[in-house]
Amino acid sequence: MSINLLDFDAKGLTGFCAEIGEKPFRARQLLRWIHRAGEADFDAMSDLAKGLREKLSAAAVIEPPKVISDHTAPDGTRKWLLSVGAGNGIETVYIPEKSRGTLCISSQVGCALACAFCSTGRQGFNRNLTVAEIIGQLWWANKALTETFTSEAGRERPITNIVMMGMGEPLTNFENVVMSLDLMLDDNAYGLSRRRVTVSTSGIIPAMDRLRERCPVALAVSLHAPNDALRDQLVPINRKYPIRELLAACERYLQSAPRDFITFEYVMLDGVNDSVAQARELVQLVRDIPCKLNLIPFNPFPDSGFRRSSANAVSRFRDVLMEAGLVTTVRKTRGDDIAAACGQLAGKVLDKTRRVHRSIAEAAG
Repeated sequence: MSINLLDFDAKGLTGFCAEIGEKPFRARQLLRWIHRAGEADFDAMSDLAKGLREKLSAAAVIEPPKVISDHTAPDGTRKWLLSVGAGNGIETVYIPEKSRGTLCISSQVGCALACAFCSTGRQGFNRNLTVAEIIGQLWWANKALTETFTSEAGRERPITNIVMMGMGEPLTNFENVVMSLDLMLDDNAYGLSRRRVTVSTSGIIPAMDRLRERCPVALAVSLHAPNDALRDQLVPINRKYPIRELLAACERYLQSAPRDFITFEYVMLDGVNDSVAQARELVQLVRDIPCKLNLIPFNPFPDSGFRRSSANAVSRFRDVLMEAGLVTTVRKTRGDDIAAACGQLAGKVLDKTRRVHRSIAEAAG
């Protein structure tokens, strides 16, 4: 069985090269061909000796997930559904802006955390993605976008920022995610700055501490509530890692973070977490932590049970935070007409948790 070289970071490629009798510098050449050039054909790697190209063709492949569908919204947001085998599919989203292009990457097939307002969590969970399936999303998007990219966008490359905010909880697939982050940061691969790579988490505290030590990148924390009682309902992992412990972990993370603030994500749910009183409670909760608040209008999906907060409610909530001196932004909704907006990614998940079946049984009494 051929080895997929997308599964290897620099250290792994060096080891692979040693196994086939090649020197370490060949790993750097391969990294540049595979990730910087987006090349999957060994015969096209012109500065590799013919004998090495033959060995590579016999032993290895460069194989990203296959594209099932490719949709572009009127605002330029582009969403790919990618096959990861056995009837499962993951979604990857590209969000173009004037000064940057952001790729939202998935880390799991589905998600086991079951946040109440998230379409991905509603689908259940199948498995973690491999390194090849994670970095393969960037490999594929970079290649596809470069082919259609024009200089009018004013950027040297289409993808300038990565957010691990797609399907899944990245920190419960820790090793594969970190190896993928290493490739994103490697100057021989994608060469991204730590400040431009963001991992989003619902608050897996032990893994946050490990990430701080292993590969500190920008961190976004899905908060969504100003107290434990409400967050227990919206983000069930809070019952294991409550808010005060989570905030303490955020303070520890800042000791190594490439930015001097944590981003707190807060989805705005009508009549649930969007009152002025809750905004004031949130101010008291986070005021001593260097942070940025990102308010996210809820993006509807079928049978969610939630409604998007009104524009007036979002403005009132934002104003309370800003008057208290907290940096606050309201995320612009992008790609909701192709179900590519935050919280809408669902993919194709063969649920091993049987969550849907349990929900039906509970509803039936």
